[in-house]
Amino acid sequence: MHHAIDPHSFGFLLTDLARLFRAEFDRRISESGLGLTAGEARALAHIARAEGERQSVIAERLNVEAMSLSAMIDRLEARGLVTRKRDPADRRAKCISLTSSADEMLTHVTAIAREISNDASRGIAKADWDAASDVLRQARLNMMEIRSRPAKDTAA
Repeated sequence: MHHAIDPHSFGFLLTDLARLFRAEFDRRISESGLGLTAGEARALAHIARAEGERQSVIAERLNVEAMSLSAMIDRLEARGLVTRKRDPADRRAKCISLTSSADEMLTHVTAIAREISNDASRGIAKADWDAASDVLRQARLNMMEIRSRPAKDTAA
C-alpha cells in the first residue's frame, strides 16, 4: 500500500521551511566574508543564548555530534571568539563563553538571520507573522516538555 505524505501538513511544512531557512543562511554566511562557516555562525548564536553552558548541551541544541562541535569550538577559540572553562560541578566537562571579540561577529550573523526572516515574511501581514511565531514558540515549549519526560518502558 502506498502512503502519500501530505506536503501541506504542519510537520512537513515546518521541516521544509527550516531546511530552506538553513540553506539560505548557509549561502549568505558563506558569501558574507566573515570567515565563518555556517556551523560556526550557528554555534556562536547558540553560545550567546546559553552563555557559559556545557559544550555537550550546546552540541545537543545544534543537533551535532560532540566531536563536531569540539572542532568548531577549537576554530572559534583560535580566533579569539570563545573560551572554554572547566565546569566547577564536573571537571571533565567544559563550559563555553563568548569573548568580547565575538560581539561584532554576532552583530553580523544576527543581521543576516534578520534579513532572511524579513525576506521570508514578505507579503505576510505583521500580525499574521507574529501570530505564527507565537504558535511556533508554544509548540516548541510543548515539544521540550515532551522530550523531558522519561522514556516509556517498551520491554514489558
